Amino acid sequence: MSAGWSWFVIALVVSNILGCVWLLWWTARRRPGDPAPTETSHVWDGDITEYNKPLPRWWINLFYLTIIFSVGYLVWYPGLGSFAGYAGWTSQGEHDAEKARQDARLDETFAVYRDRPLPELAADPAALALGRGIFANSCATCHGSSAQGAIGYPNLADDIWHWGGEPEQVLTSVLDGREGVMPPWGVVLRGMGGDQAIDQTARFVLAMASPDPAALRDFDAVRGKKYYDGVCVACHAADGTGNAALGAPDLTDDYWMYGKSMASLRETIANGRHGVMPAHREWLGETRGRLVAAYVWSLSRQQAGAETAAQ
Repeated sequence: MSAGWSWFVIALVVSNILGCVWLLWWTARRRPGDPAPTETSHVWDGDITEYNKPLPRWWINLFYLTIIFSVGYLVWYPGLGSFAGYAGWTSQGEHDAEKARQDARLDETFAVYRDRPLPELAADPAALALGRGIFANSCATCHGSSAQGAIGYPNLADDIWHWGGEPEQVLTSVLDGREGVMPPWGVVLRGMGGDQAIDQTARFVLAMASPDPAALRDFDAVRGKKYYDGVCVACHAADGTGNAALGAPDLTDDYWMYGKSMASLRETIANGRHGVMPAHREWLGETRGRLVAAYVWSLSRQQAGAETAAQ
C-alpha cells in the first residue's frame, strides 16, 4: 500500500470513530428548546405514542466502551493503513501457523506410510484408497477423475510413460514436477523445404506409428524421413522410440497426447509444445506424494496386467 493510500485509510477510520463519538455525545441528552418527548405526533390505536427520548445512560456507556475497544483493537491489530499493529499479526502468519498445525496432524496420520517403496504401497489396499483420495483432490483437475487425461494432459491409466514408468521416476514426476518442451521447428523446416516439409515430416511420424509397413514407403513419408533425420532424431531417436530422460515421447506407439490428426501434428512440429507438470512436494509433502504416486503407478500395472491376460 502506498503512503498516500495509507494516510487516506487512516483519515477515513479516524474520522468515522470521531463521528461516532460526536453522534453519541450530541444525542445523549436533551437540550433547551428541544421538543418534549411526547411532541412527536406519532400516535397509533389511540394510546400507543412514540416518544423522542435519549437512550438510557447504561446503553450510551456501552457504545463508548465499544469505541474504546475499537481503538485498542486498531492499535493491537492492523487496520490503520500500513500500520502493522503492535501484535505483529497478519493473515498470512495465521494461515501458515494453521497450515503447520494441520500438516503436523497429517504427518502423524500418514506416518505409517513414510518412506515405504511404491510397489509395497501399491499392494496395500488402505494405502491405495488414500492415494486415490489425494489424486481426486490434487490431480483430477488436469488428469480427470479416471486418470485418463485429456488433450495436452497425459493418460495415467495406461502403461505409456513419457518420463519413465519405474516407481522412482513416477515419484519424481509427482514430487518435483516435469517440464516438457518440444521446440518449434517451423522456421527451420520451411527453410529446408517450405510448408511441404512440415506436412511430409508429419506424414513420416504417422507412418512410424502405423501398423502397416507400407506406410513408410509412401512418397511423402519417404521425403519426411529426411527432415526427421535432420531435426527430430536428437530427442526422439532414429527409430522414433523417444527418450524418457528428456520426456521425448515414443512416436511409434498409438498414443498422442495432443491428438493424432494432421492439423495437430503440423501445429506440434511447426510451433512446438510446452507442457508443465507442477511440482507437488511443497503442496503434498513427501509421504502424501508417495501415496498418490503409488496409486498412479498401480494404474499402469493394472493396464499391463490386463494386456497380458488378453494375450
